[in-house]
Amino acid sequence: MQIRPALTATSVLSVSAVAAVALLTAAPAYATEYSSALKVRGVQYDAPGRDDNRCSGGNTYKEYVTIKNYSRTATVNLKGYVVKDKTGNRFTFTKSHTLQPGDYVRLRGGKGTDSDAKNVVYRNNCNFMWNNDKDTIYLYKPSGAHADTHAYTKSGNDRDGNGYISFHN
Repeated sequence: MQIRPALTATSVLSVSAVAAVALLTAAPAYATEYSSALKVRGVQYDAPGRDDNRCSGGNTYKEYVTIKNYSRTATVNLKGYVVKDKTGNRFTFTKSHTLQPGDYVRLRGGKGTDSDAKNVVYRNNCNFMWNNDKDTIYLYKPSGAHADTHAYTKSGNDRDGNGYISFHN
């Protein structure tokens, strides 16, 4: 017959504390992305119509990512923020563009005139940024810290097949 020591309140608390620490440290590395007021609201990853990246007459301007300020109180200037895809295509906001709480901006492909009134910034690049089958969207703060990250697949995330996926509803 084997005698086992009885569990005491202290040993139960110690086991619980160890389990809690294990759960906290097991969180994925990208969990810090949600500490940012700015988040990716959605992406039109597949521009309507046949893909045509000509600067004149093409449709890259119909491809965009929407970035929203989810803060209730903080105003955020986009200057210095970076948007990247999985292969390293990137756009850096080099001009001041202020987002009030609840406000958003659409970062569009193609060439055009940036407008605070119309909530639009153009990449001034006529190449498509987002893959039509799958990709990952990274949003970085000016400090280089993650602000938000989303991976998507056409088959797994675009239920209605319209080329648009929403995040953070």
